Amino acid sequence: MVPARNDGTDHAATSEAHMTSFGFQTGEICFAEGWQDYGLLDSGDGMKLERFGPYSFIRPEPQALWPRRCDDSLWDAAAGRFAATSDDPEKGGRWQLAKHLPERWEMGFETIRFYASPTPFRHLAFFPEQSAHWQFCADKIKAFIAKHGRKPRILNLFAYTGAASLHAAAAGAEVTHIDASKKAIAAAFENRDLSGLGDAPIRFMTDDVSKFVAREVRRGNLYDGVILDPPKYGRGPKGEIWRLEETLPELLQQCRQILSPEAAFLVLTIYAIRTSTLAVHSAVAEALSAMPGHLTSGELAIREEQDNPRAIGQALFVRWQNEETNTD
Repeated sequence: MVPARNDGTDHAATSEAHMTSFGFQTGEICFAEGWQDYGLLDSGDGMKLERFGPYSFIRPEPQALWPRRCDDSLWDAAAGRFAATSDDPEKGGRWQLAKHLPERWEMGFETIRFYASPTPFRHLAFFPEQSAHWQFCADKIKAFIAKHGRKPRILNLFAYTGAASLHAAAAGAEVTHIDASKKAIAAAFENRDLSGLGDAPIRFMTDDVSKFVAREVRRGNLYDGVILDPPKYGRGPKGEIWRLEETLPELLQQCRQILSPEAAFLVLTIYAIRTSTLAVHSAVAEALSAMPGHLTSGELAIREEQDNPRAIGQALFVRWQNEETNTD
């Protein structure tokens, strides 16, 4: 049960900090590390070649502003190529897939397992760069348990197919997993079972995120950590409209109201938006201004499995962490 308001060595991704000031840090680059089933094989000429388990795929990458290094034979062996219909990744496109490619296949990261599958929105049903967040949250969860002697209550919003939820539960958390898509929730259930976490304390709910959080505020329910991965635009299960620039500020304020006094972290990831890290950082700083702790912000990134690798930013992020659970 979620409590009412009136109830009484960080191995996360390698990072490089470029600018700091009192109370917060911006310009951090967090690389996805520790993968066995995923890798960036090569990139260039506006494309990237990635390994997802036993299969490789070619996807558009406008930030690959350099020539390819690997032989064409490696690129030609890809099991799929995504042809975008727009520069906006949320507007989709079309996959060209090899006949031998299964509809889905198993992948893993550390102790969790999940299915990968090509989607109309150019990704493969999970986001490998977010593993940096999974590790960060796991470290904070373990530190919280060591300090408070109980499982932290984590709220995962826009939680999709559940990798972050599963990794948090495996680290020892109680997780509430919210997504507006029934299909995503069904996939999250399958990934839970695939990971052997059928008995883990994860509550899966198909709901509109804004409405759910507003109800939690009214009920006085509190959480010890919040994970947010909002889309630029979306619809709730009853047709509710989500527009990031319009709706995010209020949601952040509400998230502040449901953070417990012992809260360990809040993690926000932003894709497909034309704004700066500083703007997103400032929005979170404003919402959490009364919370003691430390803010960092920057980019989630991937880098090639090559000598002298090139790196590609994939998303903006902001992290707030309670100083008492700061394991940096």
